[in-house]
Amino acid sequence: MLRAASEEEVCRKLEISVATYHRWNKEYGGAKMETVKRLKELEKENGRLKKLVAEQALDMDMLKEINRGKW
Repeated sequence: MLRAASEEEVCRKLEISVATYHRWNKEYGGAKMETVKRLKELEKENGRLKKLVAEQALDMDMLKEINRGKW
């Protein structure tokens, strides 16, 4: 007879905490795999775009400094 593994056993095997499991379950529970994958792709793209905007802001600041004759 097979028995169901406890949350603690599953989490231990996956090397995550029970709190992480519950947070993930609350956030992604009921979501389809494609939806979760798309969300992860969007989060990655958002991070890339934020980095790009930050780099452009630094470039603009540098150009302003050069224009003021501080170089």
